[in-house]
Formats: sequence, C-alpha cells, structure tokens
Amino acid sequence: MTSNGNERVCDNGHSYVKKSDCPTCPICERERKPDKGFLSILSSPARRALEHNGITTLDELAGFSVKEILAFHGMGHSSIPKLRKALGEKGLSFKEER
Repeated sequence: MTSNGNERVCDNGHSYVKKSDCPTCPICERERKPDKGFLSILSSPARRALEHNGITTLDELAGFSVKEILAFHGMGHSSIPKLRKALGEKGLSFKEER
C-alpha cells in the first residue's frame, strides 16, 4: 500500500494504484475504449453501464427513457447531453416516459 492508495496488478499484468475498492484496471479500460462511435464520448463507468445492460448501438439506446438510463449503476447526469446529441445526429431520441 502506498500513501495514496493500494498498488495492484490486473489479470493482464498491468501495475496500477487505486484509492477505492473498484477492481477495474485503468490501463485495461483505456485500451478497450472505442476510438469512434457514441460509446467513445462517455466516461468508462457510463460506457460500462450501457454495455452491461446490452446497449451498444444508438438504436438500442433509443429504446430507453432518460430515467431508465440514469438508473444504471455508473451512469451519471453529465452523460445525458452527450447521449442526446449522439441520438439527435442520427434522427433518434430517448423513449418518452409514461
């Protein structure tokens, strides 16, 4: 343990330091971040939240309301404007809430 956190090594052999209990390797996350597409504009937690819930395309995203998206663990309010813009550029929008 360092004064700033715990030293760790991921399954891929990357050494990193984490202050929290989060098991995610930041090096692996950077390596798997897409170079293009709407998932590339999101933070890692928000991207993982969508992927964990089977959302990897804008058409899939359009099937959810903002309220449903915000209920996903890791998704924050700051991602919604980015997602709205990406949807709008393809002529799509979030599902209306009832």
